[in-house]
Amino acid sequence: MSPRTPWGTYHQIADALRSRITSGDLTPGDALPSEAALGQEFGVARTTVRRALAELKSERLIKALPGTGRVVCTPQEREAALEDGPPPAQYRRIAAALRKQITSGELAPGAGLPSEAALVRQYGVSRGTARQALSELEGTGLVVAVHGKGRFVAGDGEGSR
Repeated sequence: MSPRTPWGTYHQIADALRSRITSGDLTPGDALPSEAALGQEFGVARTTVRRALAELKSERLIKALPGTGRVVCTPQEREAALEDGPPPAQYRRIAAALRKQITSGELAPGAGLPSEAALVRQYGVSRGTARQALSELEGTGLVVAVHGKGRFVAGDGEGSR
């Protein structure tokens, strides 16, 4: 198991990437480096990189394009997204239900979370919506992803503060 990344490191990574976007080093339409490349660059795990990228996505600085990866949004896309309001709340409903199970102890530290496919069946949503719900929980630190094994409740409760 890799050593834990200091709390808040993802904010520093988000700040560095935000600076590249605002300075013009990364321009609208430019693809961001892959999660693996960013992990190498900053010396962190991919989950830490994902948290940083989720922060930039929530600020509408970047977006994910299937088959391309994450790209820098244009100013027009940022404005249109702000006018459209927040993204659909289906994934938030799923994340809230899982968060409640975690914080109540129903899902104990180390317990496995339902798979994306199980959430698709249970909630009648797309796989992307299920993935977004799980990613949100990863971003809060309540959940950790183990490559090839699934997602699990974080063992130390650090994300529940």
